[in-house]
Amino acid sequence: MRDLFRFLVRQSNSLLFLLLMGISLSLLVNGSMHHRAQAISSSNAVVGQLYTWRSEVTGFTDLRRVNRELAVALAAERERKFSGTQHDDSTVARIDSAGKENFAYITAQVVNGNVQKERNYITLGSGSLDGIRRDMGVIGVNGLVGVVRETSPHFSLVTSILGNELAPSVELKRTGHFGLLKWDTSDPSSASLTDVANHVPVSPGDTVVTRGDDGVFPRGVPVGTVLRVEEDPGSNFHKITVKLGEDLGRTAYVHVVSDLMKTERDSLEAKVPAP
Repeated sequence: MRDLFRFLVRQSNSLLFLLLMGISLSLLVNGSMHHRAQAISSSNAVVGQLYTWRSEVTGFTDLRRVNRELAVALAAERERKFSGTQHDDSTVARIDSAGKENFAYITAQVVNGNVQKERNYITLGSGSLDGIRRDMGVIGVNGLVGVVRETSPHFSLVTSILGNELAPSVELKRTGHFGLLKWDTSDPSSASLTDVANHVPVSPGDTVVTRGDDGVFPRGVPVGTVLRVEEDPGSNFHKITVKLGEDLGRTAYVHVVSDLMKTERDSLEAKVPAP
């Protein structure tokens, strides 16, 4: 208590000055309508700025939740589109004879990854406890990401399409001609579409989508657009470069594709006699 009194005595002049200034300002504001309006306007501006800052901070911290909600909503839309509940202009209905859906989607957050190595991988913050298993396809908001290689209870390791381990089957949406997507460009934003014959009409801007015959990805998932087409006189095939739709260096949330018919199909195909 003695220390408090000593402090007040030492600062008595400053405190008296602040008190007198406060009284003066109060008399000035209350004695003049003009000054009162100016004070109210200034206080409103200060409060408004504080609210703006608070909104910006809370909005930024809320981005993760919003992004996840958007990813979940997109997964639901993809289930509706690729399950066969409707037709589109390039595929037949994706249902079996019993009318069951063929694909489901598990939303997962990307927690780590790389794009500049010869073989690139992505780590997801969801694993076997979330229903993720090996060999499931992984797609982003704008295109292909990769295939699940390994899982633990809480994490999954994904082999990225930016590598030499994957060559998914894709097709030109406009013509239906198909080939393989191979990453041989060393550019994380592009890849090559191989095995498309020279007689096939291909133009820059053509859309490339998944073919859906590998049991990993549904048919019609966006892959990218044709960036350029080159002709090799010594080859019967186009040299096609595709600009990938998904920027794997920025992917935050992905959808892991669960093929609901895979077990039944694999069991049936296992009965085929070996040659």
